[in-house]
Amino acid sequence: MHDGQLTVTLNAVRELVHAQFPEWRSLPVRRVASHGTVNAIFRIGERFTARFPLQPREVDAAQGWLEREAEAARELLGRTRFPTPEPIAIGEPGAGYPLPWTVQTWVPGVIATDQDPGDSFAFAHDLAEFISDVRAIDTRGRRFTGQGRGGELPAHDGWMETCFRHSETLLDVPRLRRIWEVMRELPRGEAPDRMNHGDLIPGNVLVSDGRLAGVLDVGGLGPADPALDLVSAWHLLERKPRQAFRRLLGCDDLEWERGKAWAFQQAMGAVWYYHQTNPAMSRMGRRTLARIIADPPSA
Repeated sequence: MHDGQLTVTLNAVRELVHAQFPEWRSLPVRRVASHGTVNAIFRIGERFTARFPLQPREVDAAQGWLEREAEAARELLGRTRFPTPEPIAIGEPGAGYPLPWTVQTWVPGVIATDQDPGDSFAFAHDLAEFISDVRAIDTRGRRFTGQGRGGELPAHDGWMETCFRHSETLLDVPRLRRIWEVMRELPRGEAPDRMNHGDLIPGNVLVSDGRLAGVLDVGGLGPADPALDLVSAWHLLERKPRQAFRRLLGCDDLEWERGKAWAFQQAMGAVWYYHQTNPAMSRMGRRTLARIIADPPSA
């Protein structure tokens, strides 16, 4: 999926687990099939999951990144009734794998990519509750860092131009350009930064019987545009549950439209970038764009 992507073999993972965590030597280690784009995932017994970053970087930078992810996971843990991973340990490079890696608790459930909750009003209610709980976490004076989604929409013009250029044979780019031209002008307003999960896509959301069962990849928790987690409305919900979700959160027009814009920005990248390497992510982007096109922003 990425230039220079690292290879993570089951034998290497077993060797790393057995050498660095001998107390788990009796536990089976197995690969987890995943549509994820950041980590290779392995189960350790029934309670733990090991996550191995796929993109190469300097060891010290990777260590700092994983430590920040663990800190964010601890900050979220127990702040909502929905299960989230608990950080357990950070492993060291070895066995041919060049980076540190993490161990977390396993959260049961089926990812929303495989069990679509889009028509479930109960799921929409659960999702709104999760976002409300996350927003209630104190920012402690922290502000958006300026990296990734969550600040000002026009800051992403360069990336969007890249997406439009690569999507010309895949999507109705002229129409999508017109939509972005409206979206990028949406003002931030006076709302201060609030805490967000930051990546509420189907692959990070667990479901069971049409309800929210848990949330994964919580390392991006942090302050940002209050509208950021509203991307989930467009990635996960069909029209009527989406309307119920909006009512539950009490979104005004500006917040709602900015959430739609962040979903648009994310979906545009997913379609072309993963077209060949991760079809599930590409399909997610297409479906999100289709929902937005059916309910475009007002010019």
